[in-house]
Amino acid sequence: MFDFWRRALVFPFALIFFALLLWAVAGALPAALFFGIFLLVRLVIHLRQLALLEDWLADPDARAVPDGAGLWEGVFARLNRMMRLNREERARHNAALQHMEQATSALPEGVVMLDEADHIEWCNPLAEQHFGLDCVRDIGQQITYMARQPEFVQYLAMRSFGEPLVLRGVRQDGLTLSIKLIPYSGNKKLLISRDNTRFERIETMRRDFVANVSHELRTPLAVVNGFVETLCDMPSLENDMARHALGLMGEQTQRMARLVNDLLTLSKLDNALNALREETVDMPALLRALYQEGQALSGEQHALRLELESDCAVLGNAEELRSAFGNLVSNAIRYTPQGGEIVLRWQEQNDQPVFSVQDSGIGIAPQHIPRLTERFYRVDHSRSRETGGTGLGLAIVKHVANRHQARLGIVSEEGKGSTFSIAFPARRRLPLGEEFQA
Repeated sequence: MFDFWRRALVFPFALIFFALLLWAVAGALPAALFFGIFLLVRLVIHLRQLALLEDWLADPDARAVPDGAGLWEGVFARLNRMMRLNREERARHNAALQHMEQATSALPEGVVMLDEADHIEWCNPLAEQHFGLDCVRDIGQQITYMARQPEFVQYLAMRSFGEPLVLRGVRQDGLTLSIKLIPYSGNKKLLISRDNTRFERIETMRRDFVANVSHELRTPLAVVNGFVETLCDMPSLENDMARHALGLMGEQTQRMARLVNDLLTLSKLDNALNALREETVDMPALLRALYQEGQALSGEQHALRLELESDCAVLGNAEELRSAFGNLVSNAIRYTPQGGEIVLRWQEQNDQPVFSVQDSGIGIAPQHIPRLTERFYRVDHSRSRETGGTGLGLAIVKHVANRHQARLGIVSEEGKGSTFSIAFPARRRLPLGEEFQA
């Protein structure tokens, strides 16, 4: 700063000094003319430098910084250095941006950056394919203008992005996308899309294979079981070993028949095209029927009790709910020792209808509880075979609960029994006698 003022004041002080000398030698008028002319020249020089600066500022990226004179030389030198540093910084930013774009282009997912109002800020090439976007033309457009599926619009409006959304038939080629929204930087969002078409087809093939094989097995199993029962009832069969073998064959064919039926049920529940047919389900009547079936299955070896603390009905599918509740009741009977107590309860908690089965059975260790609803997962393989379980019952229960937007709860302590509950959302509660209008 000192150097600037030193250079800036040299000329005016020198001009004043020479003007005073001229005044002393030639008089006031020549001195005034000398001072005015040189001051005017200095002003013209400054105005020319200002004109050069203004001309450069009109387009600083395309034009070079002018060469200054005098005081302006230092100013223009600093501007030139700032522009060079700025160009280098921009080059680094552009390189980083290109690197990021190349990295996101290599991702197996589509990526769309959305602002606070869900306008498109940027997208990678895979997202362009998934949603039919144009990264240049559609910047600034609402994402719902591009992806118009009602379920996607609802998913975006709910602002609850805990679970991904599966969109089927997104485009004419039957694309199936798994979509996830990730909030970042305040209210902005990353829209991540993954093409699940191949996996969906594989899953459909697997589901169809299981359903077809299970369906084809039903008839031969029924025939074999019929012949086994006929042979067991023959009065001429006196060989104890043969009678015992036929008895075991009968038990195994019946177990295989139950397994086939459960596989068919799961395949039906898994099918995305199998929409839930809703009706008013009289829960008290359904539970009374299940209570009677439970008593027959128990054979008076357990103390069964039915507690109807609510008389509300539920909006759902009676057949599916009967299957799910029946699995919970039969499991409680199978895994509760003789003389144990089993309670079937229908109640309301915080306006939510809740069905629960509480038993005083063997209980479940904590490490097994998270995996209980997996297909064919067994806590004790030998005991499961003895009780005749297929390993699919709780998987069926979980599927039915999900189709009714219900929550399956499991509370258990080893050696002290278990409580399995299904809590329905409040919107599915109906007063008994009120009919659902589709």
